[in-house]
Amino acid sequence: MRVLGIDPGLTRCGLGIVEGDIGRPLTLIAVGVVRTTPDLPIPQRLMQIEQGIELWLEEHRPDAVAVERVFARSDVSTIMGTAQASGLAMVAAARRGLPVALHTPSEVKAAVSGNGRADKAQVGAMVARLLRLTEVPKPADAADALALAITHIWRGGAQNRIEMAIAKAAAGRSR
Repeated sequence: MRVLGIDPGLTRCGLGIVEGDIGRPLTLIAVGVVRTTPDLPIPQRLMQIEQGIELWLEEHRPDAVAVERVFARSDVSTIMGTAQASGLAMVAAARRGLPVALHTPSEVKAAVSGNGRADKAQVGAMVARLLRLTEVPKPADAADALALAITHIWRGGAQNRIEMAIAKAAAGRSR
């Protein structure tokens, strides 16, 4: 399974493509960040993010997209920008018929590090270790995007198999 992880943000939107399956080694395909400048009006910034996501979807052709679920923070302007970027990611994936999964920050931290309260340094170190990298991807948004993709491969892949088994069993009963 090839997953595009997206750590949404208005200034930096982390993107990471990981390929793998449960019980098999994970492979880093690509990692990067779409950056926008605060000097631009928000509609132009959103357009740049959307274009960046579209390019990654076109170039890397993922099987699924994993996006960080927006959660409440104290700064409403940060929440709005993150939510807007998150919406763009979901629309771009839906336009291509790709499944989209939302994972909370604590779910990602727990999946990657074993601790739902891990800090960014711990998550980054585990991402580097799991992908057999010599250094932690920078900036943290890039490492977080890879962590989202890893989480989806490990958790989303298992969930997809459960749903397929249930559907198969239901189809067998209806015959």
